[in-house]
Amino acid sequence: MLSHKKNKVLIIDDEQDILDMLQYILEKEGYEVKVAHDGKEGLKSALEFQPRLILLDIMMPVMDGIEACRQMREAEELKDTIIVFLTARSEEYSEIAAFESGANDYIVKPIKPRALVSRIASYFRKETSGKKNNIITINNIVIDKHSYSVTVGDKKVTLAKKEFELLYFLCQHPNKIFNRDDILKRVWGTDVYVVSRTVDVHIRKIREKIGEQYISTVKGIGYKFETGS
Repeated sequence: MLSHKKNKVLIIDDEQDILDMLQYILEKEGYEVKVAHDGKEGLKSALEFQPRLILLDIMMPVMDGIEACRQMREAEELKDTIIVFLTARSEEYSEIAAFESGANDYIVKPIKPRALVSRIASYFRKETSGKKNNIITINNIVIDKHSYSVTVGDKKVTLAKKEFELLYFLCQHPNKIFNRDDILKRVWGTDVYVVSRTVDVHIRKIREKIGEQYISTVKGIGYKFETGS
């Protein structure tokens, strides 16, 4: 049995049969599960329930999933929550919008229940194994992987989880160029399908928060973190 305190899952979907099925499956695995029927209710539940992971649909009444995710990421208490879109929308622009709003992953329905359970367990394993006291200092940037914090000079910068992981990865290999496929494999993993455009979106958002001068675009190849040396 999993520790329910650390393994709370919130499911937000307007289809009751989906909610019932997922809740049943995940509770059998030992997760503490709460459900919500639209984005507004889901946002309220997330703030109160403090889940470790949120499964979120896109097309919902009152408030859609994209806006709900965006508002969740603006809440300090949810900035480290794993947010995964589970949706029938397979268009590239929907996926890009999801990642721009702060999602960690994007899964297209239908999905086999056992595969979903396995993926959720994988998210939690990665999160736990990654919590080591690893600090990188480059120029005036300090990146603490234990607390998922970034400081530029004397200013603390808040990054979404995948933004942080991407920045941390590039800073582990300063002045080395990585193409989009390399970054996707190293940061998102090989068991998750995301488009290469996702990397561009995350790089842009990181630059907006830490400054344009740190991550360079190498035309026709990819990206690198500049140390100035």
